[in-house]
Amino acid sequence: MKYTQSTLSKLESITEEAGYVLRYERGTFQSGYCILEAKKVVVLNKFLQTEGRINTLVDLIPQLEVDTSLLSEESKKLYGEIIANLETEGK
Repeated sequence: MKYTQSTLSKLESITEEAGYVLRYERGTFQSGYCILEAKKVVVLNKFLQTEGRINTLVDLIPQLEVDTSLLSEESKKLYGEIIANLETEGK
């Protein structure tokens, strides 16, 4: 996966299309993010660079409840790649 602003935007769109509000805020998050499940809010550490934001979202997205029927075709493809990579790493 390339560490570009375009890739970051695509990852951000997955969370937003899944109904989550994505915010960048200051905080002492151990892993770079915080999930508020009841309100479907994802808060990322705003001090992370692009690469850190991408890595954090790739780690985070599989933990979210995502209804793939709500995703655009491009987002479905990227979501599928993230899940496939997770399953490959798990073996």
